[in-house]
Amino acid sequence: MDETTDPLTVAPPGRSSELLGYPPDARLLIVNCDDFGLYPAVNAAVIESIEEGIASSCSLMVPCRAASQAMELLRRRPQIPFGIHLTLVCDMPGVQWGPMTAEERVPSLLDPAAGALFPPTPAARAALLGQARLDEIEIEFRAQIDAVAVAGLTPTHLDFHCLADGGRDDILDLTVVLAAEYGLAVRVWLEPGRRTMRQRGLPVTDNEFLDSFSLDIEGKAARYAQLLRDLPAGLNEWAVHPGLGDEASRDIDGGWPVRRTDYEFLTSPQAREVLQQEDITVIDYRTIQQVWSRNAGRR
Repeated sequence: MDETTDPLTVAPPGRSSELLGYPPDARLLIVNCDDFGLYPAVNAAVIESIEEGIASSCSLMVPCRAASQAMELLRRRPQIPFGIHLTLVCDMPGVQWGPMTAEERVPSLLDPAAGALFPPTPAARAALLGQARLDEIEIEFRAQIDAVAVAGLTPTHLDFHCLADGGRDDILDLTVVLAAEYGLAVRVWLEPGRRTMRQRGLPVTDNEFLDSFSLDIEGKAARYAQLLRDLPAGLNEWAVHPGLGDEASRDIDGGWPVRRTDYEFLTSPQAREVLQQEDITVIDYRTIQQVWSRNAGRR
């Protein structure tokens, strides 16, 4: 059988939204709250942004101190879809965390100067990615995934904290293999990863991925509303970071203004009104997970 007739090499639909069964002109949006479990004021804002706002899912940072509280919140709300925010760095000096695995089993994941996880500065990320062994990354990723299973929870997808698509091709490849094993999807938003996944029949974002930390604080609500009005056809994803921005948050988190302004927009009447006016369909990773579970073994 040649390439033109091999069912595994036939070009998939032009957009991932079509892989999900939507018409070509459909405008789909995932609004995923990253950093769930970071600290209690983030946990509270994430839940409210999903239950009362326009957010559709969240991603749990398993190694963080407030992860146990976050998992209890999820146990009480089985209707909330969530992923695992795979974490190899620590960007919160005030609420530090380490790997889930015993440190002696994953020494290549630690900053030798500090004996702790690397911060996500460009230089530190480069150092981490230069020394991290893939077998130790797998040990840590499995520990984070398995901790969720032990808690009696079932995630929908895997994504990454502060490392776009895992930061290395082999890390992304490993994560896709783990996702197939556990029956999950993976957030993939850089090229050529997106192209590769779509060729395998795996839906990923069709358009530019939005990380809310990239937006200016000033005028953010108006910017969000305009982004909704301009949302292109296909599958889109926003990684948002809601937080209450209370006094305790301000003491430990320099990013609290980003989180507070995200929270304010996500829970605002304006957000719902614009979604309705623009006929945007907000989805979560459950639909995507179904396709990944069927097709992730294809090469």
